[in-house]
Parts: sequence; structure tokens; C-alpha cells
Amino acid sequence: MPELVSVNVAEPRTLERNGELVRTGIWKFPVDGRVAVRGVNVDGDEQADRSVHGGRDKAVYAYPREDLDWWEGQLGRDLAHGTFGENLTTRGLDVTAARVGERWRIGGVLLEVSEPRMPCWKLAWRMEDAFFPRRFTRAGRPDAYLRIVEEGELGAGDRVKVVDRPPHEVSVGVLVEAYVRDRSLAPRILEADALSDQWRSWASKHAPTQA
Repeated sequence: MPELVSVNVAEPRTLERNGELVRTGIWKFPVDGRVAVRGVNVDGDEQADRSVHGGRDKAVYAYPREDLDWWEGQLGRDLAHGTFGENLTTRGLDVTAARVGERWRIGGVLLEVSEPRMPCWKLAWRMEDAFFPRRFTRAGRPDAYLRIVEEGELGAGDRVKVVDRPPHEVSVGVLVEAYVRDRSLAPRILEADALSDQWRSWASKHAPTQA
């Protein structure tokens, strides 16, 4: 049974980039006990710039322990829970294969898969590698942002139950494949009713116009 192995929240930091000070919450670390999930984030977590991170469609970010283990092999070093800025570290669930609109029950919280993570320069700072965001995207392990459908509490050790799965086959992995490699997939993406406005706009722009 898939489970939640860690809940991670931010230790905010201020970085200097191009002469400007930028605040980020990408440095996340595990917390103990039950944690409330409500509004547009996990209690104790800071979303510094909700124009690109957070908000309704990116309220919670999930990344599986299996993918962290894979990256440990690639990088030759240990990676703790929360290393990629994920709020929820899971085990036993192929998060990249999760379909847009799929719903998970974790503890008292109901979450809905919304879109993949498309990394920015802050991940490069976190990993101390200017090229890491590109490497991350090409690896095809973006995993998923989630919306909060029902507020509640969750904690490490809770089961992750997939309680609803849409009939389409538009996964977060398919979104990344379309964006990075194959834009002919754009019409297929539009089959997902739960697409965020941003992704629907992108797919509509790149879908061929019907004669």
C-alpha cells in the first residue's frame, strides 16, 4: 500500500540573484507529528512567490522516495526527504504516472493531482548546480503538484489511497513530454477536464486548428 513517509516544510532563505534579494522556501525539512493542510499550503510551509509556486493549483508538491533513491545513484550522494522542495515524500506510488484530476486520500486530507513540477533556477541553487533544472526535466521524473480538495491533517505513516482516477490517460508525465519533446500531444492533453488554466492555455495554443 502506498504511504506517506515524510511531511516537509520550508526553512525560508533569502538569496541574491542579479543584484536582487529573492526569498525562497525550497529548503524543506521533515517535521514530526500531524500537520494541517489547508488553504493553499501545508501549515508551516512558506510559498515565497505564488506567481510561480503555490496557489490553488500548486498547493502541495509530492515526490516519491523511489525517485530520490534514483537520483542518489545518479549524483553519488545521499538525498534527504524534502531535498527537491517536496512537501510530501511518498513510497509505493508512481507519482509521475498519476493522472491529472486523480484524487488521493491521505489521512484526513483529500488532494487532487493538477500538474507537473517545471523547475526554475531555485532548484539550481538548492542543488548547487546551474544545469540541474534542465537535467531534472530531462530525467522525466517531475512528479506532481496537488490541489487541496478537503482540508485536514496528515502525517508520516499515513496510507496514500487513490480514491478516484479519471478515464483519460493524461498523466503529469505526459504533460512534460508534450512540453519538452512532443507538442503533437497537445490535443490529447485537452482531454483532461482538471487541467489548470495555465496548462489548458498552453495546450490550446499548440493544438492544431481543426479545418
